Amino acid sequence: MGKNGSSNEGFSVIEATISDIYRALRSGNISCRRLVEAYLNRIEAYDKRTGLNSLVVVNPGALMQAEELDEELRRTGKLRPLHGVPVIVKDNYDTFDLQTSAGSLALKGSVPPDDAFTVRRLREAGAIVLAKSNMAEWAFSPYESVSSIAGTTRNPYDLERVPAGSSGGTGAAVAVNLGAVGLGTDTGNSIRGPSSYNCLVGIRPTMGLVSRDGIVPLFLRNDMGGPMTRTVEDAARLLNAMAGYDPADPITAASIARVPESYTGFLDRDGLQGTSVGVFRHYLETPTADPQVKALFETAIRDMEVGGAEVVDPLTVPDFDRLTENLWRDTFHHDLDNYLASLGDRAPYRSLAEIVASGLYLPQNEARLKRSVQEPPGSPPFGDIYVEPRNVTLRKAVLGAMEAESVDVLVYPTWSNPPRRVGDLESPHGDNSQKIPPHTGLPGMSVPMGFTYGSLPAGLQIVGRLFAEPEMIRIAYAYEQATRHRRPPEKFPDLE
Repeated sequence: MGKNGSSNEGFSVIEATISDIYRALRSGNISCRRLVEAYLNRIEAYDKRTGLNSLVVVNPGALMQAEELDEELRRTGKLRPLHGVPVIVKDNYDTFDLQTSAGSLALKGSVPPDDAFTVRRLREAGAIVLAKSNMAEWAFSPYESVSSIAGTTRNPYDLERVPAGSSGGTGAAVAVNLGAVGLGTDTGNSIRGPSSYNCLVGIRPTMGLVSRDGIVPLFLRNDMGGPMTRTVEDAARLLNAMAGYDPADPITAASIARVPESYTGFLDRDGLQGTSVGVFRHYLETPTADPQVKALFETAIRDMEVGGAEVVDPLTVPDFDRLTENLWRDTFHHDLDNYLASLGDRAPYRSLAEIVASGLYLPQNEARLKRSVQEPPGSPPFGDIYVEPRNVTLRKAVLGAMEAESVDVLVYPTWSNPPRRVGDLESPHGDNSQKIPPHTGLPGMSVPMGFTYGSLPAGLQIVGRLFAEPEMIRIAYAYEQATRHRRPPEKFPDLE
């Protein structure tokens, strides 16, 4: 191992992509074990010592799993699709060999009986679960990632600021190159928001494309898991492994015959040509929208035009405010009780009521937990977002506006304001992710759009039609390759 934190002479894990790892394994320039060692060295040097605090637990079996993959490569001469790729997994995904706490002391030491469906798919593809990441407790906050089990995660681009929530631990860890790629979950913001604030690519897939089985729920009807990566290509590679039908999550039946052979087949540098983009300015009409974010967005629109896109500006959705008012339904009591039942005899508590009685959670979450436990634990009196009338009406309105203007995607800033300072819950947040994808089922994707105030990342959100991930990946990749906004945080260089 070189002193610079690279796994071998000439190979650095800084900004290493899955393709980079593949080539190095093929050439013999690295081994899976050396690769894992390099990331473990960075975790040791940078996570707790700097106050970043992005991780809850590191997998003690990661090196052994890497050695097994090295032996497999020697024996077969073949690489699996994600062979040896170290993944940071949010701590609300079940892992059969590691604690899954959802950020709460109430689930400390809770080891599920099996992997979440998507985690199992990643392992089958050769990925290594390197560590579980910190998150907003119970995924409650889109604004910060603070848990009772691990404390506060900070933004690596400015340690005095937040990485957003609830997948802020994954966002910070992947941004700092503590792992190659990561998994987040998104109920209303929590993949796209942290991806924006950590200069990452994040995909909230179409509802039904990726199984939610084995993910600790917030509101299952809105919950979705997805990739958080440093490049569009790596997000596409993770999505290849994650997408598809799972009998344990019946809503994924909608994905049958709608998953392409490979999402990487849509990585086209000229992918903006012949595309029509609708500029959704609704979120920028507030006086609190930051002028530097607005300036970056205008530049992004021009960059898409230069790349060959036809821009429809503005694109409006009639009655948008009325259609999106009071759409949230608190199903946490029902959904969490079902999750605890899935743990069987391993469950540390049997119900949300028992967890509330335990007091093992952040004090600031007490009132919300007590409100949720007052909701009946039985089946919610409404359907999922594909059948509930108000969700159907909103989806038809958004798709109707897109059809009327013949646009392929909508674009808007992921946040209208830069990251808040840690502890600040009063300044304008500019969260633009809580309405369209979570309540329509449409997919949303955030890609780096540049930096405000010198070093604070901002993201461009792209929203497509149902199961239009191929189109979104094509557009996002072309924009990414033309602009190259991604850069790692300066305070976390190669180890010296």
